[in-house]
Amino acid sequence: MATAQAEKTIITLRGSVATVVEFFGYAVNSLLFQRGVYPAEAFSTVSKYKLQMTVTTDKGLKAYLGNVLQQLSEWLMRKMVQKLVLVISGENEEVLERWVFNIQADDISGGAAPAEKSEESVQREIQAIIKQITATQTFLPLLPDYCTFDLLVYTNADADVPNAWEMSDPKLVVNATNVKLRAFSTHIHKVDTSVSYRGE
Repeated sequence: MATAQAEKTIITLRGSVATVVEFFGYAVNSLLFQRGVYPAEAFSTVSKYKLQMTVTTDKGLKAYLGNVLQQLSEWLMRKMVQKLVLVISGENEEVLERWVFNIQADDISGGAAPAEKSEESVQREIQAIIKQITATQTFLPLLPDYCTFDLLVYTNADADVPNAWEMSDPKLVVNATNVKLRAFSTHIHKVDTSVSYRGE
């Protein structure tokens, strides 16, 4: 019985990857909605992290994000991801905002014991990040009516990259203001969040 109870709090690599990828999916959807990159009617509301979250109903966007998250999951399982970046650009590809999610993976190889952390604790940390992302709308400049977005994944040099993926420049914000946000940890992965934006 004691063993069964302990297993409830053990976070495996696969479980940690699933948590991180799920967070990215909701975070990207939330940002695309809140920053008006896609129209409000392209989203529906679901309950997650004890919050009302927005997820896209646009078939093309769902397919694109699904492909990115699937590949991200495979790279995370191999510990080959350093960061995920959401870039929002205006006309003439001028970068207006750059949301960075840095990823640190602990080394659990070599017989190291699996990390223990309750799912509830991880969910609370993620909830705090989502709330903070929402709160940034109070100080971020309004974006123009027409915006596009890119997702950049920073990987190790030896990562296998599908042919459909392209190399990209870092798409930095010129004269940026940088704001560091909260982080969450599964004890296997730690995700730090920050945003850079161009002032008005």
